[in-house]
Amino acid sequence: MAQLWGGRFTKETDKLVYNFNASISFDQKFYAQDIRGSIAHVTMLQKQGILTKEEKESIIEGLKGIQADVENGTLEITDEYEDIHSFVEANLIDRIGDAGKKLHTGRSRNDQVALDMRLYTRDEIEALDTLLKELLEVLLKLMKEHIETYMPGFTHLQKAQPVTLAHHLGAYFEMFKRDRLRMKDIRKRMNYCPLGAGALAGTTYPLDREYTAELLGFDGPTLNSMDSVSDRDYLIEMLSAMSTVMMHLSRFCEEVIIWNSNEYQFVEIDDAYSTGSSIMPQKKNPDIAELVRGKTGRVYGALMSLLTTMKGIPLAYNKDMQEDKELVFDAIDTTKGCLALFAGMLRTMRFRKQRMEDSAKNGFTNATDAADYLVNHGVPFRDAHGIVGQLVLYCIDKNIALDDMSLEEYKAISPVFEEDIYEAISMKTCVEMRNTIGAPGKSAMEQAIALEEAYLKEE
Repeated sequence: MAQLWGGRFTKETDKLVYNFNASISFDQKFYAQDIRGSIAHVTMLQKQGILTKEEKESIIEGLKGIQADVENGTLEITDEYEDIHSFVEANLIDRIGDAGKKLHTGRSRNDQVALDMRLYTRDEIEALDTLLKELLEVLLKLMKEHIETYMPGFTHLQKAQPVTLAHHLGAYFEMFKRDRLRMKDIRKRMNYCPLGAGALAGTTYPLDREYTAELLGFDGPTLNSMDSVSDRDYLIEMLSAMSTVMMHLSRFCEEVIIWNSNEYQFVEIDDAYSTGSSIMPQKKNPDIAELVRGKTGRVYGALMSLLTTMKGIPLAYNKDMQEDKELVFDAIDTTKGCLALFAGMLRTMRFRKQRMEDSAKNGFTNATDAADYLVNHGVPFRDAHGIVGQLVLYCIDKNIALDDMSLEEYKAISPVFEEDIYEAISMKTCVEMRNTIGAPGKSAMEQAIALEEAYLKEE
């Protein structure tokens, strides 16, 4: 196979070197973007009088035929071609003759691959956004269902204060909402067209780069041709944003794994998202949650790898930059797969409400409310803190919850306690009294849910 650049060379490239240098095994992934960019390019060339109308129409017909044949399986992308650009151009020339040789007028593989990667990344940002929105819709549905499902809230993995499942899930809603905003921000910042930058210094052909950008849905052309072909910032940002998505998924998975344990039993994972043990018949393992947690490191690795690749590269294009594709492709596929699987697991998960409420009671999560009760009856907070500490020690010794103590037992520690202490420390009261915006109280949660629902509708 003759290379597109073979004219300068007198000796054939060693096969091992050729294979090492080739990118067809992975960049074939964006054949559709390559063809889309080429169609816009020749449309612009004809508008500028560089190609005739007949040449443009012949090239576009040929390009569309190649795409159709790839998609219906009659044309296979093979490793006899160095990269996807070579594959498309060689097949175009075979089909339409000399007109196909004019496809590359006024551009380089450097700006062509820069364009393809931007188009591909832009498409994938939209796919990721769709998956994030679907996950947010699952979360919102669960939040609506569990406004009065009481559970312990934790700090340091210690039971702290009572919250609701809706409130807990709402924290993840905020995280994934920020992830969508990051994706949107990256798309806006990267949405400039590098085509026409040439190898690094533009071209002498009278290209209309603004027109090409418009045809491809960009906000305009890039403004420096050297940066155009050597910029990988948007991919680093994309990998960083996906790493954050994976971190959020991993945190959530860690909680699902804990909640699924024998000690907690807060949730029951659907059979479709768990497995058993080959030798222990009682086991039901949270495999999907564990795999998502594990794959987080894979996406982090892609980010660190590309940062390391880029850190020592002088302007403009260098072959090292070819390393971006496999990393980004794998990280995108991993993140998309994890989002889809996690949403499915969450959608089918069963929450054990009574178990969660009992856990909150047995963890003294209402201790702060008992202290607040004393303060409201004239006891200084510091003294109230000490009194409730004595109550907790007493309960631990007796292996009971604060709710289980008799009024006589309360009064033995502090005569300030009266019958209304039980209402003050009930899970319902502890949660309902917290109604500042962002808190777990019912009216606060209903207000937050209404805002989240409006946000999803706007989007």
